[in-house]
Amino acid sequence: MHDAPGPTPAPPADWAEINRANWDERVPVHVGGKFYDLPGFVAGADTLLDFELAEVGEVTGKQLLHLQCHLGLDTLSWARRGARVTGLDFSAPAVAEAAKLAERIGADTARFVVSDVYAAAEALAGERFDVVYTGRGALPWLPDLARWARTVAALLRPGGFLYLAEFHPLADLVEEDPGVLVEDYFQRAPQLVEDSGSYADQDAALASSRTVQWQHGLGDVVSALAAAGLRLEFLHEHAHGHFRLPAGPRLPLVYSLRAVRPS
Repeated sequence: MHDAPGPTPAPPADWAEINRANWDERVPVHVGGKFYDLPGFVAGADTLLDFELAEVGEVTGKQLLHLQCHLGLDTLSWARRGARVTGLDFSAPAVAEAAKLAERIGADTARFVVSDVYAAAEALAGERFDVVYTGRGALPWLPDLARWARTVAALLRPGGFLYLAEFHPLADLVEEDPGVLVEDYFQRAPQLVEDSGSYADQDAALASSRTVQWQHGLGDVVSALAAAGLRLEFLHEHAHGHFRLPAGPRLPLVYSLRAVRPS
């Protein structure tokens, strides 16, 4: 029997400002670098994974909201499949670049909004959506999953669903080489990270190098959604993701879930 995690400690009061400064500064690095390959995307490249497309299903004509959209590549990949998309992010420079990208590819049904996730319902004036989508690498930037889940529920129309594809919390605790568990799965305290680079360019020199991040277990995520009144349809674990471990027994690297707001 495992010990249940205790209450999540309070984050630093300025956690959002710290993280926003870091993400604002990442934007030109990501726009100009090879990791996101914006020219390739404009030429038709897709950023969605095969299981995301299968699990979300047909989106033509649906209203889809992408929370924490960053540069909007995933958002616009859904737009290319016929969804009427809204991308939301707390970084104004990222949203500006996403809007430029939408114009470059002719996605005239796409729009982008600057807002903190927790203020999304207010920023969108109570609008509701058929699909709320959140992609990989989003949840570790949020301290309060219960509040996140309530926000998602408020953004969904009855019968609409949340689709989340996220890096698996267990895989995020494994050191890629030699592939061993190096952190505590039940750690819930805010993690103060100092890194002058970006995952997209480790050599980038960022002046705003501090971030605040949180570790959330699968049970934390599912329980928060249930408490917000959403009904879980599935939770899947996937053996492919953002890195490869050495040959041997496998770990889940990504998980995906769909949770419906009852009619």
